[in-house]
Amino acid sequence: MKHFYFKPIFAALMLASVSLYAQQEVVDTAAFSKIRKAEMTNSHIPTIAHYITDVSGPRLTNSPGYKRAGMWAVETMKKWGMANTAMEPWGDFGKGWEIEDFSISLKAPYSQSITAYPEPWSGNTKGEIRGEVVILPQANAMDTAYIIKHSADFKGKFVLVVAGAPAYEPDFKPSAERLADTALANMKDTYMLSREVLEGYLKYFNIINRVPQLIQKSGALAIITSGGENRNGTVFVQGLMGYKTNTSESVVKVAIASEDAQRIKRLIASGQKVELNLNVKAKFNDSDIKGYNVVGEIPGTDPKLKAQLVMLGGHMDAWASSTGATDNGAGCIVMLEAVRLLDSLGLKPKRTIRIALWGGEEQGLLGSYGYVKNHFRGVDLALKPEQAKVSAYFNLDNGTGKIRGIFAQDNTAIKPIFEEWFKPFADLGASTVTLKNTGSTDHLSFDWAGIPGFQFIQDPIDYETRTHHSNMDNYDHLKIEDLKQAAIIVASFVYQASNRTDLLPRKPLEKGTFVFDGL
Repeated sequence: MKHFYFKPIFAALMLASVSLYAQQEVVDTAAFSKIRKAEMTNSHIPTIAHYITDVSGPRLTNSPGYKRAGMWAVETMKKWGMANTAMEPWGDFGKGWEIEDFSISLKAPYSQSITAYPEPWSGNTKGEIRGEVVILPQANAMDTAYIIKHSADFKGKFVLVVAGAPAYEPDFKPSAERLADTALANMKDTYMLSREVLEGYLKYFNIINRVPQLIQKSGALAIITSGGENRNGTVFVQGLMGYKTNTSESVVKVAIASEDAQRIKRLIASGQKVELNLNVKAKFNDSDIKGYNVVGEIPGTDPKLKAQLVMLGGHMDAWASSTGATDNGAGCIVMLEAVRLLDSLGLKPKRTIRIALWGGEEQGLLGSYGYVKNHFRGVDLALKPEQAKVSAYFNLDNGTGKIRGIFAQDNTAIKPIFEEWFKPFADLGASTVTLKNTGSTDHLSFDWAGIPGFQFIQDPIDYETRTHHSNMDNYDHLKIEDLKQAAIIVASFVYQASNRTDLLPRKPLEKGTFVFDGL
């Protein structure tokens, strides 16, 4: 995302208005108390979490698991009494993919199981295959000249891409943490990527798309990978290519635990012949290539304001090695619980409240960007009428940790407003309002469209160290009490925004194209 730069005169006007916004802000603490009491005495979060994760299964975009979760959310919101619940298409995505059968094991010099997961949109083995393993040093894995030179060595073999053994020093530090007061007071921009960096990634993507093609052309049986961050049985698994309809089926790609990869590397280095058995049976589906978001509404009750919107959401798509509990089942669980609370308490919001659970976030914010293009700002950069009616969008997508504050995204006028809203939650550990920016998730689509879009600050817990895009991203890594706290705050913020006299203040509209457009 590009940073916004205010002209000096505009900045001065914004700063002068800060005290005015703070003075006119009246917080409905009675409603906040009702929301808190209801959540702490009758939370539905464990049930919602179970259905989004355990029952739905992996939720790769456009997969059967994603559609199971989406239809469950649609039908559940209907049962709660919400309106306009639907799986809404946002545009063409590509092929769905799911694993029907998978196994891998070491067969020589002895037989033993291996911790491994197929990469999303991987090709099929067409039955069980057996073969010898050959090493492709990770240092050469992006070197197309090296791969072409050694292509004869890969024919009929499993190609293991492996580097040196990972460092285990992190084992002596906590794998999960909460934010200290000093960290909250000194928040920096997080997950922010410039267009230049993203365009550099695009060049990198072109190379990593070329490498599997070369290895496939060599006649290799499969590519086996093991990233250096894979430790202690945690395997990080994601797939960057293969879902587009104009791509042919790729070489089989499997990610394995670092411990297994290092053992194989040592065995080969000592002259041992290492063989594997592998079976990958994946189902591709291109009968419906559209991508879908899940939407639902609590209609506004004020005749003058009900056409206006307050939105909340998180992305429902996930990776396929687990059930996407913290990334980003947690955000969807909290947002569903927030609208359930508001609807069940009959608080009668003046503005319409709309929830959206996004698809395609992991492939580049595709679902939220498609939605924004359809509703608020077109690819020609022209604003649509509905854009002026949205007060704000609130997002949750940094794991299972409780809310500690919010990123104001350089919106100077919003800071004193949110500081007032947070005051009733100081005892819950949430009070920080920083003008800093955070990126890499769906509020950026709204920010680009000129709509105030915000991501909450969350305790990291073990999101970056263990669960993010890994086989450990399951229900058991959810912090249920943290999610309850988050639901209380989200529901309160959304309700407050829905009943506020005015729409929330906006920043100047970004004039350029969306930072992910075309990437």
